[in-house]
Order: sequence, then structure tokens, then C-alpha cells
Amino acid sequence: MEIEQLEKVASQVRRDIVRMVHGCQSGHPGGSLGCTELFVALYFERLMLNEQDGKPVFDMNGTGEDLFFLSNGHISPVWYSVLARKGYFPVPELATFRKLNSRLQGHPTTHEHLEGIRIASGSLGQGLSVALGAARAKKLNDDKGIVHVLMGDGEQQEGQVWEAVTFAPHHQVDNLIAFIDLNGQQIDGPTVKVMNNLDLGKKYEAFGWEVISIEEGNDMTAVLKGLYEAKSRLGHGRPIMVLLHTGMGFGVDFMMGSHKWHGVAPNDEQLAAALAQLEETMGDY
Repeated sequence: MEIEQLEKVASQVRRDIVRMVHGCQSGHPGGSLGCTELFVALYFERLMLNEQDGKPVFDMNGTGEDLFFLSNGHISPVWYSVLARKGYFPVPELATFRKLNSRLQGHPTTHEHLEGIRIASGSLGQGLSVALGAARAKKLNDDKGIVHVLMGDGEQQEGQVWEAVTFAPHHQVDNLIAFIDLNGQQIDGPTVKVMNNLDLGKKYEAFGWEVISIEEGNDMTAVLKGLYEAKSRLGHGRPIMVLLHTGMGFGVDFMMGSHKWHGVAPNDEQLAAALAQLEETMGDY
């Protein structure tokens, strides 16, 4: 897709996010809005997916295709929107987000059999370990698919992350691309005040990872360039870490840059103000 088309998809996804969270008065809009460009670029341009008649065909094993795992599962609204807009499940189902008997739980789960979801996530720190297992399985099966995983920057304070960080280069897991959403915010405040991560790039390099940085994580052109660079560096015995610099709440002016919108739903007036800033491009559900 052309950059302009991807940007239009991103605008619609942002509308979906704020409407979903508003509809149930619960959820996490800030990080979802900040990661929109990454999800759209992955699913509409970068990921190699199994498809039939132009629509994705989902199976849990993901044989012969690229895989994506969301470790910071609280930003499920952006993932659900992109999966629906890509064709994994009906777009109108987005209206059931976080409601009773919905497949679209606040944190992604697998027992609802929601297409596109392979693990339950949101208990922070686990996603990288799962992605490593999937990446090693693909190598054992001579499967050329690439495994991707997204983590939050606050999540880097979890000990299990660093066990996995040590494991990956030791076992030369070089079919893995990991991302950290560097928005500098977590539920209790700025990461530098809660538990300063200092220089994550140097830390990952010291553990044996190859690190690249996307300084403008809310610019579609920059994100695509970074994704193609990451792919080009695979296959040389080292996993790839992409430091994705994003803005919490990006696209909605009163949400941008504040940890207060980590897990707060907009009221009716705030929803109207947010939607006024986001073009409807694919039709609201």
C-alpha cells in the first residue's frame, strides 16, 4: 500500500480505539494510539501472512507465515482494530469490546478463539519468552517465517524480560524482531521517575542484540523504513531489537504525552473532541 493509504488506515484505527474504549468506559487508549503506525505498517504492509482470496487465513501454528505477539496486552484496542480492518473477524464486533461474553477482552485471550490471537497476554514480561519459543520452533521446522513481538518500556522493569534477553543471542535466535514502545510513560507516571530504564539500547547491545532505533515512531514512512532495515539484518546470528519512539496518545491532542491516559476512557465530550481530529476513512463500525 502507498504511504497515504496506510495513513488513512491509521486514522480509522485511531477512531476505532477511542470509540471502543468510550463504548465500555474502560481500557487503555494512550499506548494504543501511540502504536498505531507500527500495527498498521506490520499488518497492511510488512508481515508475510497466509491469505486466501485476499483475506487472512488463521491457524494457531502459523506455519509458513510471519508471527506477531503482543506482550503489553493492555493495548489490545489497537490490535483488535487492525485485525478486524485486515479481515480476521467482522469489523462490527469491535462494538463488543470489554463487554460481557465478548471475544474482545480487555487483555487478549485465546479461549474465545479470536482469529489472530495466539497467546493470552497482559501479564507483563512474558511476551519475549513466548516469541523466542516460536522463533526456535520455526528454525527447527525449517520455516522461514519471522517472529515479531512488541513490549512496553515500563515492561522492561520485569525480570523475566532480561532472562529472555540473555537467552536469545546465546541461542542465536536470528529470526526474531522485538520492539519496545518507548513512549516514556507507564501507569504510575513517567518511566524515568518510576524506575529509570536509562539507555536501553546500550543494555541490549551489551547482551548481544543488534539494535536499531526508529526516532519518529508515529511517522509512517519512518516506521516502514525501520521495519525493512530490521528485516535486512536478520539471519546473522543475532536477534534484532527495534527501539520505537512514540507519543502516548498520539493523534488526539489532549491525550498526547500524558500517563493519565494510560488507562482512562474518554467521556462523551472528550470522545467528540477526539473524533473531530481523526478522519473517518474506512467507515465507523
